[in-house]
Amino acid sequence: MEYRNLGKTGLKVSEICLGTMQWGWTADEATSQTVMDAFVAAGGNFIDTADLYSHWAPGTAGGVSEEIIGRWMKDRGNRDQIVLATKVRGRMWEGPNGEGLSRVHIMKACEDSLRRLQTDYLDLYQTHWYDETTPIDETMEALDTLVRQGKVRYVGCSNYPAWRLVEALWVSDKYHIVRYDAIQPHYNLVHRAEFERELKDVCTAFGLGVIPYSPLAGGFLTGKYRREAVPQSARAEGVKNRYLNEKGFAVLEKLDAIAAARGLSVTQTSLAWQLNLPYVTAPIIGANSVAQLSESLGACGVKLTADEMASLDEASSWAQ
Repeated sequence: MEYRNLGKTGLKVSEICLGTMQWGWTADEATSQTVMDAFVAAGGNFIDTADLYSHWAPGTAGGVSEEIIGRWMKDRGNRDQIVLATKVRGRMWEGPNGEGLSRVHIMKACEDSLRRLQTDYLDLYQTHWYDETTPIDETMEALDTLVRQGKVRYVGCSNYPAWRLVEALWVSDKYHIVRYDAIQPHYNLVHRAEFERELKDVCTAFGLGVIPYSPLAGGFLTGKYRREAVPQSARAEGVKNRYLNEKGFAVLEKLDAIAAARGLSVTQTSLAWQLNLPYVTAPIIGANSVAQLSESLGACGVKLTADEMASLDEASSWAQ
């Protein structure tokens, strides 16, 4: 496992980030802890969650993933070895201030996350998506307060359009307060335009770390979805509607060819594409078992050739 600086910071994170959206949803607590153990044993140190996870699971109201991680870190005594990232924005309690990126919501939500995670600081605190009802300077000043209090080390964002990210960076520079050092975009071989059209250039110009979520397109880029076979799962309907088209299958064909020639799986080849992009810090991968995790980690250290990268770029290009 290689370690990379998160953007312009000195923070070293593993080249694969473990996503935990499924903790308490499609992975029970025992499985979740086993997967985290295996991730750390393989050299991983970067774990991402959100206060909202997994509110959609039956019988839960959010905070479950954070609670599972908190108990795991306490049991293992490994908090200082983990780069811990969580997110804020979604509805976490009743009332008009139960969601959003106001100072009121951020300050309470951070305290709640710290309690659930059983820690006194967060390595990376991220705004989950932007809040059009709150001035960006209020959001950034609240995050700055948390950093000055020692409760947060670095801040990042997710699902921000380029104009909002630039506005946030401008506010931070103007008021000499904390700035976003990382972004979590939705980005993969069959979903490139959202990030590459404008956000990529902003991140490169201002030195933000890029930690893409859904690098395997909800399972489509694992190769388990085929023209003649569509599996049934919690995500299958969304995957079918978004990716099961001629362009998606053309990308799979290129992945199949490279994977076969290199002795890799389609999953590993898909992740290797991202790991070989100079502006990507660490793709966020999910795993419901140690076997799934091990397969994804097999992408580490794989160097695709210029011809292989060009082949994938051609098949998946949005500028056609």
